[in-house]
Amino acid sequence: EVRLVESGGDSVQAGGSLNLSCTLSGDLFGLKFMTWFRQAPGKEREAVAMIFRDAGYTHYDDSVQGRFTISQDTAKNTVSLQMNSLKPDDTAIYSCAATMSWGSWRNRDLYNYWGQGTQVTVSS
Repeated sequence: EVRLVESGGDSVQAGGSLNLSCTLSGDLFGLKFMTWFRQAPGKEREAVAMIFRDAGYTHYDDSVQGRFTISQDTAKNTVSLQMNSLKPDDTAIYSCAATMSWGSWRNRDLYNYWGQGTQVTVSS
């Protein structure tokens, strides 16, 4: 069993920064990669950034490339998302997810475990 809990969501002005953290607990053996998703009101949940648990390789959606950085602290079992130059379009509930499977990192159905999300609001 794996549990994920997000924190760090807040309201900020456009151009500001936030750092989100996802704390993992339980049996993490076999986890392949972790991904941050976001869901704006009335929209589908979309993948924004992914990191391989063992190798540390990353992928980003074009909408956040160059602005967001995903990282992990293996000692603390956390996955962070540093968000810079925030835009109003970044407003969403951000959730972290993890999978024991290989596949497309953008596929929501791939993920075995999900956190409950943390709200990010960016004002113009």
